[in-house]
Parts: sequence; structure tokens; C-alpha cells
Amino acid sequence: MSFFEQVEALSPTKRKLLELALSKRKEARADLSQPIQPVDRSAPLPLSFAQERLWFLDQLEPNSSAYNIHQSIHLAGHLKSSALEQGFNEVIRRHEALRTTFISLNGKPVQVIKESLELGIPEVDLTGLETTKRELTAQELAKQENSRGFDLASGRLLRATLLSTGPLERVLLIVLHHIGADGWSSNILIREAASLYQSFGQGQPSAIEELRTQYADYAVWQRQRLQGEIVDRQLDYWKQQLADAPELLDLPTDRPRPPVRSYSGGSHSFNLDAVQIEELKRLSQQHGSTLFMTMLAVFKTLLYRYSGQNDILVGTAVANRTRTEV
Repeated sequence: MSFFEQVEALSPTKRKLLELALSKRKEARADLSQPIQPVDRSAPLPLSFAQERLWFLDQLEPNSSAYNIHQSIHLAGHLKSSALEQGFNEVIRRHEALRTTFISLNGKPVQVIKESLELGIPEVDLTGLETTKRELTAQELAKQENSRGFDLASGRLLRATLLSTGPLERVLLIVLHHIGADGWSSNILIREAASLYQSFGQGQPSAIEELRTQYADYAVWQRQRLQGEIVDRQLDYWKQQLADAPELLDLPTDRPRPPVRSYSGGSHSFNLDAVQIEELKRLSQQHGSTLFMTMLAVFKTLLYRYSGQNDILVGTAVANRTRTEV
């Protein structure tokens, strides 16, 4: 059967998905001919679409901690606090996104990049506390740090606190706002800070290569590229997909929904053994899907079982790195 005959045999839904995939591939090829170039920093710079989305949410709920990214890192051994602080400040110098503020200009958000920004890492000594009390206090301090919001208009987008939990034991609390970082880049931050700590702790200069592309360059490139017919087509697709979408997932709960969202969710972890994983992979291959797609289908089926709703919206995080510059 030829390619065109195979396309004709597809259902309307699958044909639509194929057309979307081919359109994205065409746009990806076009991207290669439009390199991301450094832009002038003297004029106000636009936000990327992702930044604008988070800025808008911050306008709705100022100082909310809903989009905080937090990590707790256990450090063992002799620690040179000054080298650690120097390393984090070098990361901030390297990455403009960590020293960017967001203001409204003529009704539109713009990003303003600070020339420099110094980060201090305060240290809290918990060594005088009894073991159980020390652990509970460390957990409470981590919770408090993560619950604090950020001032996007004038503040910094990164906080760090060092907890001393023993003579050679420390916990480093790091909190970032999602408008300045994501899961991918926060891992880069930790990796670079660790490398710089090693260098500065030995009295050596940074060995990390300077960046050729900053996030502001990407934001301008994205704005220039996603306009006109391209952005209209993508918006039309999602307007169609989300038309008449339910506002809430009607899950049975053990208590009424609170009038104000608290964002105090929980988590549940479980393990799949090797046999189950192989069976799931085999099932995925039989249906031409990835393991992720299969597990997402299982999750949605579970939500359908308890809600009785056929139309279910599930959000998932993606790295969205499709270019070598980023």
C-alpha cells in the first residue's frame, strides 16, 4: 500500500494528527534557517510566551508560591561557604534569566535585565537541637522557604539557605521562580554551581565556557517567528481541542472543595516490577505508542472511572528543547 493510500485509510482524527505532525516537522526545518542571534539590550525586551503566561498568573495572584521550584541538597564534609556563595553568584552572572525583572510598560510586560545581582546564602545552625527536633525543624524551614513568593517586578528569582545539621552535615535549600528556570535549567544550575565550587574552593578561576545565547535572545527569536499564519494555526488547533472543556474534574472527595485554592497537594509513589514494565512496553509497541502514552492512558482511565467524565484534561511538563543553542 502506498503512502497516499495509507493516508486515505486513516480515520479523520488520525489524519488530523498526521497533518499536525507534518506541519510541525516543516516548521522545525524552517527553524534551522533562522538562528537565534544576540539582541540589543538597551531597549525593553519582550517576554517569551512561557514567561508571559507565568507573569499573567502572577498578576492574578501576586506573590503566590504555586510556581516555585525547590530543591534540598544534602552536603557532607568540610564546606567552604564563601566558595559556595561565590559559585552561585557566578551562575547568576552567567545566566541573565536569573537577574531579570518583569515590569509593565504601556500595558504590556517587558523584561529588564539587571547588570549585576549579588546572592547571599544565610546559614542557620541547627546543631544544638536534638536529632528528631533538628529534622522536623529542617523540614519546616524548607516548607517555609518554598511557601514564600517572589516579587517579579523588583526582586530576585533565586533564593538559597544553608542549614547546618551536624559538624560535617548541611542541607542547601534552593528556591527558584518558574519564570526564571524550569526542571531542565535548574539541574544545569546545580551542576554549574558544583563545578564552580570546586574551582573557587581551590583558588582557581571558572573553567566553564561563556554562553553564546541568553534566554532574552530566545524570547525575541520566538516572538519574531511565532506570528501571523503560524501562530494563528497553532492557536486555532488548541481552541478546537479545548472547546467545551470541563472547568473541573469531578472527583469524589472526602471533604468539600475549599473556596480558595491552597495548592497543598500530596503525592503517592509506587513501584512496578521488571515483568510489569516489559508487559507495558510490549502493549505500547502493539499499539504504536510510547510507554509514556500508555501510562497516560492508564491514568486517564483511572480518572474516568472515579469521575464518570469522558472529557479529561491532564497537563504534563515537557523540556521543549529543540534547538542546539538552548
